[in-house]
Amino acid sequence: MNDPIDDDDGGGFDVDDWSRLAAFSGRVAALEDVEARRAVFALGDTVDPRAIDMPLPQPVIWWADDGEQAAVAVQAEAHTSEDGEVMEVLGLILADGEGVVALLDDVDLVDDTDPTWRGLVAAAVGDAG
Repeated sequence: MNDPIDDDDGGGFDVDDWSRLAAFSGRVAALEDVEARRAVFALGDTVDPRAIDMPLPQPVIWWADDGEQAAVAVQAEAHTSEDGEVMEVLGLILADGEGVVALLDDVDLVDDTDPTWRGLVAAAVGDAG
């Protein structure tokens, strides 16, 4: 469940092996989890942090500022700010192995047969190689 990220391939994935990515689930991550590479992020200064119950790892299309990117969600948490706003936050792994943090509202949940997701993964892997 919370095995460290595999560095043999830079932590990335392709359309055939994304499901091997280790998920961080069942609890809220602490800084120690990020430092040990078990989690992508740890948030502080929030009220009522909790894990979001969703299947992980989960292919997603992330609507980043510079366009859509294929990713795999490996961490999902809900955090409430002091003013009562609930943020649903995901830890994502991009095809090149980079970890990023995104709001659930900024991704589309897909499955690994989605042609757009597969095309984005193929383009990212091709660019990296």
